[in-house]
Amino acid sequence: MSTKNIGGTEHKLMNKMDPRRRELLQEIRTSSARAVMLHQTIADRFGLNATDHKCLNFLIKSGPVTAGRLGELTGLTTGAVTGIIDRLEQAGFVLREKDPNDRRRVVVKPVKEKIEQFDQLFHSLFQTTFDIVQCYSDQEIDVILDFIKTFNAVSLETMNRMKEQAPRPETGV
Repeated sequence: MSTKNIGGTEHKLMNKMDPRRRELLQEIRTSSARAVMLHQTIADRFGLNATDHKCLNFLIKSGPVTAGRLGELTGLTTGAVTGIIDRLEQAGFVLREKDPNDRRRVVVKPVKEKIEQFDQLFHSLFQTTFDIVQCYSDQEIDVILDFIKTFNAVSLETMNRMKEQAPRPETGV
């Protein structure tokens, strides 16, 4: 079965592009899909799901944060984040602790020993990525960095817009 007509608007837009830009868009989609699959494979290895694993990554980068702040960082709702934190805590990857500055709040803190297990898996991939990045000039890095920052911002905006337009479970609207 041919997939030529699948994707209506997307397919029409892709056909209007010059071959290099079309190739770039196709590689972006492949990169995105491969990243999801890679992180699902890693999450499976630790008994997590991919969203839990990526939230843990935000926690590692940010350091201890509240559930609300983790929601802001990830673009997820606080309800979703609470469930993620519950699962990460049950699996031993995070601890909930009283905020030293405000005892009414709780911060979520990654467990160092568990995080080191992730570091071991990513060492080779990080080294390879480091080597690739070193091959580009400062000007090329500026272009790549601008593209990725813009793409990330658009992705977050799209995610937020989709959440606002999501049907409510109790009404189906």
